Amino acid sequence: MAKTPPAPDTAPDADAGAGKNRPTPTRAEQEAARKRPLVPDTKEARARAKADLAAQREKARVGMANGEEKYLPVRDRGPQRKFVRDFVDAGWHAGELLMPLMLVVILVSLVQNTAIVYYSFVALWVFILFVVGDMIITGARVKRLARAKFGDRTEKGLRWYAAMRTVQMRFMRLPKPQVKRGQYPA
Repeated sequence: MAKTPPAPDTAPDADAGAGKNRPTPTRAEQEAARKRPLVPDTKEARARAKADLAAQREKARVGMANGEEKYLPVRDRGPQRKFVRDFVDAGWHAGELLMPLMLVVILVSLVQNTAIVYYSFVALWVFILFVVGDMIITGARVKRLARAKFGDRTEKGLRWYAAMRTVQMRFMRLPKPQVKRGQYPA
């Protein structure tokens, strides 16, 4: 029987970095190399952590403003809430003018003429009643349209969610409006 020659050595050379070329460290040396403070107390580490946290917060803020689902609070998540947001944002609502009107009434109340002040407050209360009516009508429309679109599986609180969104001025709403006025959802 003929002997086959041995196969050439295919193992990497020790010079290539596979070998350690040094004695095994003692346990004390290993523990000393791993020793770090539990909480880094350097100015650089604190500044880096602060910058990382600020970057994460900014990313979350932008994501929430753009309506990205993973950045929204639980209150705003889901297809039904998105439908309500889009429906409210597509229309004009009297509640958007409530805060500016209140500011005007406060300024008018500084006038010394009591008749002007009285009628401005009466007008404000009439407008508030009008806004409440708009909120009720919008809530009922949203509930009816959501039931037609999503069936009987509609979430609780859609009316209130729609009503509270109608009172906010459009540029202050979060998440920001994703539709233009008149673009009602299908």
